[in-house]
Amino acid sequence: MRRIAILGSTGSIGRSTLSVAESYPDRFQIIALAAGSNVQAAFEQAVRWKPRVISVARETDADSVRKKLRAQGCGEIEVVHGSAGTVRVSTHPEADFVVSAIVGVAGLEATYEAVKAGKTVGLANKECLVAAGELITAEARKQGKPLLPIDSEHNAVHQCMRGGRMEEVQKIWLTASGGPFLKTPKSRFPSITVQQALNHPTWKMGKRITIDSATLMNKGFEVIEACRLFHVPPSQVEVIVHPQSTIHSMVEFIDGSILAQFSVTDMRLPILYALTYPERIQSDLRFPVMDLRQLDFYPPDMQKFRCLKLAYEAAEAGGAKPVALNAADEIAVGAFLEGQIGFDDIPRVIEDVLSATKTGKMESINQVVETDLEARRAARERVERLHRGRSPIPRATSVSCQGE
Repeated sequence: MRRIAILGSTGSIGRSTLSVAESYPDRFQIIALAAGSNVQAAFEQAVRWKPRVISVARETDADSVRKKLRAQGCGEIEVVHGSAGTVRVSTHPEADFVVSAIVGVAGLEATYEAVKAGKTVGLANKECLVAAGELITAEARKQGKPLLPIDSEHNAVHQCMRGGRMEEVQKIWLTASGGPFLKTPKSRFPSITVQQALNHPTWKMGKRITIDSATLMNKGFEVIEACRLFHVPPSQVEVIVHPQSTIHSMVEFIDGSILAQFSVTDMRLPILYALTYPERIQSDLRFPVMDLRQLDFYPPDMQKFRCLKLAYEAAEAGGAKPVALNAADEIAVGAFLEGQIGFDDIPRVIEDVLSATKTGKMESINQVVETDLEARRAARERVERLHRGRSPIPRATSVSCQGE
């Protein structure tokens, strides 16, 4: 029986993890949940799963959930709140596997503390490894526990690497759909609207990750994540555009053999893989191989998609640079969604912040957080200067985007 704590239990990955647990009740037990600000969903999950502890965002939320649980006859469930509550969930002594699925750097401290506590961690949070990957992976090695990727691309790499030893790996290939502007001339980038950028050709996702996919920054983050997870330099991680999004990733070995992983596009499969590793167990998640018609591959245009180039540069520099990259991107994307800057201004903001960020090794999570805050401040200043110098841009309106 694997005993699970979930950070981000009301989000897409959290709900999918609970779905997997429901399908295999003899294998998984839910021990602790960090649910964030969705109070009603937190209450419903607590009643359904009866964890030892559940964490919500604010103290008032905790009081509300606690009162409702007592009325439901579930008063024995401990209700906590805030960042301390999230750490309480991630380090619960009964949990042996922690799913890290809180979006952004908000989940960083709890994920790091889970690793320090000797938990096996399933990572579905890019920002943790982008901002503090060197610290987290070093601590995981010290504890002798694996970091298991839930992100579909890195989960695919992990599966392919079971076909050979690490020293036999020549290159990791990360596939990218190319986003909505794969064939759009760079000259038209200044006129791209928010609505156009949110119209992804393949996936329905949250707004930030959809814009990051349009700029290819999301793939840049995945390059950094791959470097951290698999202990390879950026030169051994290659992005390749694959519009069909059929192959999730590939690994090339030194003898020229290439292993590719493809499967149904359902996040329950990589979650199940991580939760049961090193086993593989029976599931009904089947890929319709007979529907496979065409596979196209193209090199990405680094001049057109400058965010990907900036991510490679940050990965090469390491230390404070990836922290600043993530922070500046989040501010720039938010400003674009609000109509404050143009689509082509996103890489400008990030490049300016990276240039102003000193190269230095991150020695602690507190230092990561401080660097993150400083980069956000610098990015906001750059956004303000750009905003003053341009005409208003239409904001995002009612676009249906489901969180991924």
